[in-house]
Amino acid sequence: MQIIYKKTFEKQLLHIVDYIAKDRINASVNFAHELQKLIFLIPDNPLKYKSSIYFRNENVRDMTYKGYTIIYKVSFQKNTIEILRIFNQNKPSKQ
Repeated sequence: MQIIYKKTFEKQLLHIVDYIAKDRINASVNFAHELQKLIFLIPDNPLKYKSSIYFRNENVRDMTYKGYTIIYKVSFQKNTIEILRIFNQNKPSKQ
């Protein structure tokens, strides 16, 4: 399955990494690297994470990582996984 990063996700992740880097640059790099590793594992089991509480679609899933929710959509027809958003758990941002 191909992983597609939506622009909204990329902007939100950049904002989070920049925020973490203000305190500790190494922590921000590790955060992004470890998150990328988790995302790369999604195609092995795309329905591993629970159905999203933000969407009424069984193919939209919520993955959690270090207090953040990552929303992604699985399309078996297109053979893709779209990484839609990332935000502090329970606080969707308006970006």
